[in-house]
Amino acid sequence: MNDRHLVEVQRSSKELFRGRLLHVLSDEVVLPDGNGAIREYIVHPGAVMVIPLLQDRDGSCQVVLERQFRYPVGRVMIEFPAGKLDPGESRWQCARRELREETGYSAAQWAHAGVLHPVIAYSTEVIDIWFARQLVPGPRNLDGGEFLDVFTASPKELLQWCCEGKVTDGKTLTGALWLQNVLDSRWQLDWHSAEVLEAL
Repeated sequence: MNDRHLVEVQRSSKELFRGRLLHVLSDEVVLPDGNGAIREYIVHPGAVMVIPLLQDRDGSCQVVLERQFRYPVGRVMIEFPAGKLDPGESRWQCARRELREETGYSAAQWAHAGVLHPVIAYSTEVIDIWFARQLVPGPRNLDGGEFLDVFTASPKELLQWCCEGKVTDGKTLTGALWLQNVLDSRWQLDWHSAEVLEAL
């Protein structure tokens, strides 16, 4: 498919702000009709989200979730574990680290589900979606100034909270979509051991 009639071309770029988290640019672009426009956006290092599955003996599962206060929206949110990449860190290494730091769990098996672009209008952010299972509990190692509760719920409960508007975090809504389709065997995952991924 030829998308040239939709593509904007960068003419110039300047930095508006660089902080600890946010790096904001303002670009001059040429629109498909030849006119000019300004595009302001945030450059993001990328992030991961983990959908951790606690499997029961009867074949059912629970998901590991978090409750965390998010200052920009002024409320406590229900979310899957997630976090941004550190410099030089692979996406799986980040997923493993964030799961352990935030929940205390380590996972013996991992599956990469896909990617999510959460705010395409104003950010380069890409979130890698990972599933984790065969969880082993351990101590948490939260970052300084990080406060969150870890709890479990059934997939049915999570989906009901999404329906009721109790879960509004975009990445967690996307994770719930993946989870529902995986559990219903409509979408397949390719599972790998942590040892195999470590060796890659």
